[in-house]
Amino acid sequence: MRPPLPSAGAVLLLIDLQQAIDHPSWGERNNPHAETQVSRLLAYWRSRGWPVWHIRHDSTEAMSHYRPGQPGHEFKASNTPIAGEPVIAKQTNNAFIRTGLEDRLRAAGHHTLVVAGVITNNSVEATVRMAGNLSFDTYLVADGCFTFARIDWNGTRRSAEEVHAMSLANLHLEYCTVVTTDALLREDS
Repeated sequence: MRPPLPSAGAVLLLIDLQQAIDHPSWGERNNPHAETQVSRLLAYWRSRGWPVWHIRHDSTEAMSHYRPGQPGHEFKASNTPIAGEPVIAKQTNNAFIRTGLEDRLRAAGHHTLVVAGVITNNSVEATVRMAGNLSFDTYLVADGCFTFARIDWNGTRRSAEEVHAMSLANLHLEYCTVVTTDALLREDS
């Protein structure tokens, strides 16, 4: 059974797709083609005039590559906002905390979100959980997100793919519907 798809005109919400995420200190990542999938989504949304909103992490930590003024703070070239696309700055892992995002979405009449970005188990998961709890109809693009390998609570190393898959499992049907880029764009296939 296929998951339902979002309604036309849903907000494409892109989280933290900044150059900082490419720093080698992050380590092994999964989903090496996530940016390509996001580019496909961007082209699709923009060609239809649907809303695209960008979340930018403005770290307050002195050593963070996401700190304003650092090269990593800039958006990745493949998904730089264009004129008219809102950019919402955040300083926590949740795009709804102290940003006005909820109020802005509701004021604009938006009830459906399609989310992609980084890090799956951090800012993406925190934002998707909040969106679901706030009753937004939320879709998470599995192949439009990625994460990194981690050591779990028991000391076992988990691959980036395992971390990603568990995060998606935690979210699906509880806070959102997990979909793929191809599913979202299948009308054009």
